[in-house]
Amino acid sequence: MSVLTAVPCLMPLYSRPPATSPGRQRRHTLPANELRCLSPEDAISVFEIEREAFISVSGDCPLHLDEVRHFLTLCPELSLGLFEQGRLVAFIIGSLWDKEKLSQEALVLHVPHGSTVHIHVLAVHRTSRQQGKGPILLWRYLQYLRCLPYVHRAVLMCEDFLVSFYSKCGFKELGPSAVSVGSLTFVEMEYAVRGHALMRRNSGC
Repeated sequence: MSVLTAVPCLMPLYSRPPATSPGRQRRHTLPANELRCLSPEDAISVFEIEREAFISVSGDCPLHLDEVRHFLTLCPELSLGLFEQGRLVAFIIGSLWDKEKLSQEALVLHVPHGSTVHIHVLAVHRTSRQQGKGPILLWRYLQYLRCLPYVHRAVLMCEDFLVSFYSKCGFKELGPSAVSVGSLTFVEMEYAVRGHALMRRNSGC
């Protein structure tokens, strides 16, 4: 088990879609052909980005290469990658879970009939950081989840210093996580996906 398995992101993330028109808020607008779900063939590119992003900070990765392949084989539809000129520059990996709170098992399991998406990791290539791509990708991922009728919510675990960042994204605190990794403890957070039927209709889902 990796030291940072429960830490999905190391950067500030911002909130919901802009209130003004998309044309006036270009930082939330990405061409659709730059976004797609990942596949096992993307695993090495994913791991290279993740390894550079996390090992320099913590000495370990949230997901090791075999775990990346595991989730991209079982549930590729719960991943999302941002590609520029055919090159992966940022990604999110999630899996399904079927209980109210996350447990140690949630770090390595995909439960096919679950209605909760557990967000394992978000990482951005070092040359694409500080450009707002991580926050945009997370926002687009949450909108994408609203198009999946079986998904009711998304959850993640983060350290205390990231709570305010995820709160700005629309996540709410559920309290201390039951999972700890070494000396690290976490706060569990939830984003409500269910109940957005109007948005689904308007988005063509």
